[in-house]
Amino acid sequence: MGKVTPCLWFDTEGEEAANFYTALFKNSRILDVSRYGDAGPRPAGMVMTVSFELDGQEFVALNGGPEFQFNESVSFQIHCETAAEVDHFWDALTEGGEPSQCGWLKDKYGVSWQVVPAALPELLGDPDPKKAQAAMQAMLTMGKIDIDAMRAAAAQA
Repeated sequence: MGKVTPCLWFDTEGEEAANFYTALFKNSRILDVSRYGDAGPRPAGMVMTVSFELDGQEFVALNGGPEFQFNESVSFQIHCETAAEVDHFWDALTEGGEPSQCGWLKDKYGVSWQVVPAALPELLGDPDPKKAQAAMQAMLTMGKIDIDAMRAAAAQA
């Protein structure tokens, strides 16, 4: 286990979410499932935690109850090399979820993600400030980031 492992608090959907995420990301797997015992606080036999790995990063899903909800103050970035990869993650994670702008979305569990094309920093950090600004303005109109459209906007600057 790494030094830092994000723990995601779910009401009862921890195992379902872990299975969804591990099916979506390559090189991912369920590591361990533990269940509540007779001491509670949830019903005996109910999944308590699921340890899982997404492309080498360990996570824990905790079925802790309805007390806490996810919000945008914490999100996970997915770095994508190709437009096809952006489409893969964007389409899967927005199904039943909620798209936002600039590559941000909430999945069907309420977890926030940023689907980030690898070329994004290059476009936003262009040495020509007019091109960088044009790319930024184009991105601000987008839900899912379209690198080709951002490149076109920068080229016209």
